[in-house]
Amino acid sequence: MEAVTYEQRDVRRARYAVAAVFAVHGAVTGSFATRVPWIQDHAGVSAGQLGLALAFPALGASLAMPLAGRISHTFGARNALRGLIALWTLSLTLPALSPNLLALCLALFTYGATAGMADVAMNALGVEVENRLGRSIMSGLHGMWSAGALVGSAAGTLAAHLGSDARLHHLLAAAVLTVLGVGACSWVLDLQPAEDEETPPRFALPPKSALLIGAVGFCAVFAEGASLDWSAVYLRDRLETSAGLAAACTTGFTLTMAVARIAGDRVVDRFGSVRTVRAGGVLAVLGGLLVVCAGHPALAMTGFALMGLGIAVVVPLCFAAAGRSGPNPSQAIAGVATITYTSGLVAPSAIGGLAQATSLVVSFGLVTLLACGLVAFAGVLRAGDSSRPTVSRPKDAAVPGPRS
Repeated sequence: MEAVTYEQRDVRRARYAVAAVFAVHGAVTGSFATRVPWIQDHAGVSAGQLGLALAFPALGASLAMPLAGRISHTFGARNALRGLIALWTLSLTLPALSPNLLALCLALFTYGATAGMADVAMNALGVEVENRLGRSIMSGLHGMWSAGALVGSAAGTLAAHLGSDARLHHLLAAAVLTVLGVGACSWVLDLQPAEDEETPPRFALPPKSALLIGAVGFCAVFAEGASLDWSAVYLRDRLETSAGLAAACTTGFTLTMAVARIAGDRVVDRFGSVRTVRAGGVLAVLGGLLVVCAGHPALAMTGFALMGLGIAVVVPLCFAAAGRSGPNPSQAIAGVATITYTSGLVAPSAIGGLAQATSLVVSFGLVTLLACGLVAFAGVLRAGDSSRPTVSRPKDAAVPGPRS
């Protein structure tokens, strides 16, 4: 009984440690996003060149994510996450140091590659903690990411308001976040591969199960990316609101997602992954219809809030389902992460292109149509339901298949 009690305490501590890592990861993203205008001016790039450079983080992440499983197999899950989160936090300093377009593209490629590998590693460890606890925690972990991003954004907004040099701001932020992230990794689960386990390939196509799960994540992230980047433009251009009210719509969407993710685990534990995503899909579709049909800003803002509420827990549940979908959780999680990152990259430009050819109403009609996919295909997340009993293992036992 004492051994079981000790392990449960160890797993609970690991949960808080992984949550801290998620918050640190989000804080890096928030810190970077607020200083993009300063970075653009420092590098001397045009709006079009900046758009090109901002495609490189997703490119770097997509290419590097499959390496996370190999790194974890070689160094163990804890050491791998410790190293990858340090690389990610320190990479925050690179974009602000870039003097031209080429340097900026290389810096953002590195920034995205380290972000993607750390993302896979921390999600895989989150899935393992969820397995051992026997209840949903992934939505809350992603809520911590959103909270970290909000804190990083707030600090970045203050730094920009004070006119501080982004190089100094990001150096200080990277130093603080590195200490916090590396420190938190000391208490995550230290998973090691079994002695007879095959070394994962450096690069491998995601399994079929990950493709199906990733397709659900694609729909949710497409709606998220479209709403984040275009909701303010929609209110300003379509409904002729003030810039302040348009910005408030985007802020409301972000806050709705963060709150829904933090509270989402209780809903998932009660109703399961499939029913939660289907219900969320219905809310997202209703929100999309409100946006498309809105003749008043209040209706459109309500629609965007409903979309945020509906899609908030989908990506965390996709990672949870991927982690339980086959014999190689790392490869499955990397596959889902790659698909969702691609969706986040494609969505803003696809919405803009379709709006240019038709209108923003038609663009958000496409978003609404994709939200229907959450209702139709939620069943592929059945492996993500965490209703099964907790599996207890000896503390130092080897775990078949490292989870990151």
